[in-house]
This record gives sequence, structure tokens and C-alpha cells, in this order.
Amino acid sequence: MRRSFKKTLFAAVSGAAALTLTGGAIAFCGFYVAKADTKLFNKASKVAIMRDGDRTVITMANDFQGDLKEFAIVIPVPVVLEEGQIHVTESAILDHLDAYTAPRLVEYFDEDPCQMYFRDRLAMAAPTAVMEEAEDETRAFNLGVTIEAEYTVGEYDIQILSADQSDGLAAWLTENGYKLPEGAEGTLGSYIKQGTKFFVAKVNLEEQAQTGLKYLRPLQIAFESPKFVLPIRLGTVNADGKQELFVFGLTRSGRIETTNYRTVKLPTGMDVPLYVKDEFGAFYKSMFAEQVEKENERAVFLEYAWDMAWCDPCAADPLSQEQLRELGVYWLDGANTGALPRRPAPGGAQDVFVTRLHVSYDAEHFPEDLIFKETGDRSNFQGRYVLRHPYQGDATCDAADAYRAELPKRFEKEAQTLANLTGWDIDDIRGKMNASDQSFTPPEPESWWKRLWGGDKKEG
Repeated sequence: MRRSFKKTLFAAVSGAAALTLTGGAIAFCGFYVAKADTKLFNKASKVAIMRDGDRTVITMANDFQGDLKEFAIVIPVPVVLEEGQIHVTESAILDHLDAYTAPRLVEYFDEDPCQMYFRDRLAMAAPTAVMEEAEDETRAFNLGVTIEAEYTVGEYDIQILSADQSDGLAAWLTENGYKLPEGAEGTLGSYIKQGTKFFVAKVNLEEQAQTGLKYLRPLQIAFESPKFVLPIRLGTVNADGKQELFVFGLTRSGRIETTNYRTVKLPTGMDVPLYVKDEFGAFYKSMFAEQVEKENERAVFLEYAWDMAWCDPCAADPLSQEQLRELGVYWLDGANTGALPRRPAPGGAQDVFVTRLHVSYDAEHFPEDLIFKETGDRSNFQGRYVLRHPYQGDATCDAADAYRAELPKRFEKEAQTLANLTGWDIDDIRGKMNASDQSFTPPEPESWWKRLWGGDKKEG
């Protein structure tokens, strides 16, 4: 007998519409001290996309909180997926990728100004309920809905649906206990016109219990399509405010970017006041919100682009070949599956390029799905912010005097930079800098004669 469910639609898993049922080594001259990962955001979805030619593997994680029996998702997909094209993986892999690519805070300590030599700063070069009975399939057919396939994969019961018209699909979802929010039918209709199929997954509670886990593992789908698209519109239908989406692109060719929205590099490389070390999370969120506003809330931000084999500085170790293969990178370690030739990466780096994109989106500002393209750009980029500690020793030379005289200007520039990045009040910033002993008042220079004869020496 079919179980009865009470269901309602909510937003999660990137562009998926989620449905509830009941409502390292550091090769760097400074060092990494903090990172801004996805844990800073409450409504954050993580999606990893392996893309090579038409081949695509999408790994989806979400921040769903609540009773696992209340969860399901609907994801537009370009083709009918076979069971072997659906997989469940571990959250730790996406967490690792998140940590590896997260914007970071690094620290430098000034050298003795009497001994240091001047050099250019190093440039950064180098994501069943029981099978429906026969009468359900008949009703679906009458509504123009086809249940193309049904599987149980891991702890998920999965159906692949196609539909002739949006009202039929909406009726089928409603009759099966889903409460669609206002506007969902129109969005479903736009996907149907494109010939899109619908991937529906619910939690199989018995299978979930056998895993012993209290959270949902990421779902993965693999397919081939000339379209490099991540659907997000269903996820905005009933979203409560903006959602944060982090996309991790894994390619052989280089960085990915969006073609229908601006892809903007996050401001990077700035020196900020020392007290930001204790407020890096607040700094990053304010800085990102400020950049979103400056771009009229319609941009996708590049936060990281780098060859996977190394990092500078490392917020986490690079992913292993086993982890990369789990995310769909099939060409490593000579395992091409006989398809495409392996191309060596320049500079001997591992033949995987990772891109991290961050978008804060809603239906008003992002009315279209995200359309991507691979670029041939393999230049490195990261969101990186710098703390520079003044030299604290007893340096006694003309260079030390000049160095100390310049510190107030440096501190003021850091304050102005922080205010411009975050929109924070400049006087509050100065006050915190002074409270943290990053003073704007330079010390009195030592008299030249004390250096000549030693002011504390006694005659005789």
C-alpha cells in the first residue's frame, strides 16, 4: 500500500527545487591563518561540476535542516538518467574542496628595517517511497506525465519524469502530496518547452537508517549534453530571500565562467588591519555583500582558480586522485575509459583545474539558469587578504627611522582599504586599530647621538 505524504516545496541544492514531505605544505613567504568557507552562510548550497567536452558530473550538497523524512528534491536534467548515472558520495569531499578553495587571510611579519632588502611582493603566479503502483502510472499518463525510470540509489528513492505540459506535471505533483508555491507552474512549463526531464529524489528511511548517518549525503548525476547549464530557477520559486550558491568547476582546459551573467573577480591582495584576524568571517561577509551591491546584485564572483596539484598559501591540502575521481574526474592516473586523450598540464601541475564561483541569487536578479563556458585561461587567482605586522625590535639606523615614520600612513591606508571593501565606518575601524595597539602615532625617533655614543652609557 502506498504511503501517504504531506509535502511542500522549499529551496535548496543550488538550482534544484527541494521538496519537504510534511510541510598542508605552504610554498609561500607568509602563512595562512584563516579561511572564509561556506559555513559562514546559513542558506548555502555547494555544487561541484566536472566538465570535459559534453561530459558532465554534477555533485550536489545542501544545508537542509530537519526531519529527513521531510526531504525531497526536483532537479531539471537534460536526459533520462540510467541507474548507473546516479551516485551518492560523501559530504567530506565537498567540504575538503570548499576548504581548499576558500578565500583566505595570510600573515607577514616585517623584517628588521636595518637589515632587510627591498623586493617586489610576489605576484600570485606562479555537489522510495514504495514504487508507484500501476494505477499511479495510468493517472500520470492521463496527465501527460511519464515516469521514465525509478531507482533506489544509496539512501534515495529516485524517479525520472517527463511531461507534456506544466499543468499536468503540476497536477501530478499536487496529487502526490506536493504543495507547489505560486509561480512554480510557469517555471516548470519553461523547462518542459526545452524538452527537459525532471529528476525527483526522496529519502528512503530504511536505507538511510542503515547508513547510520544523521545527515543527507550529496547526490551525483553523470550525463552528456552540449549545454553547460546549472538550473537555479526552480530553487528561487519559494525561496525566503537570497540564497548563496558555491560552484566548484573541475576541468582540464582551465577556468569556467558564466556567459549570461557577469563573472567578476573578487577584490584580492589588499592589506587590512591586524584586528581583522579575529573578525575574518564578519569581514568576508561584509566585503562580499558590498561587492554584490556594487554589481547591482547580478554578478557571479570568482573566488579561486588554480591548478589542483598545488596552492599558495594552502588553506587545505589539494584533493587526492581518489577524491577527484569520486567527483567525476575520470582522466587521472591513466584512466581515460578509452574516450579522450589525456593532455599534460603546463608546468607539470596535476591535470585538473579548479574554479570556485560564488553567487548570491534570487528570482528578481537571476531570472535565468546559469550558463557556463570553459575557458583556456589557466592563470591563477585567489581571494586573499594580508596582515602585515610591523617590526617590533630595537632597530637603530636611519632606515628604521624612515620605516617607523611611514607606519602611520600604512595603517591609515589599511583603514581606508577596509572601509572601501566592507562599507564599515572609518572611525570605528580606526578605533579598533588603536585598541589593538595598531597605533596611528609613530614612536619618537631615537637621537642620532645616542646611536653614535650610546645614550645610556656613563662617562668614565
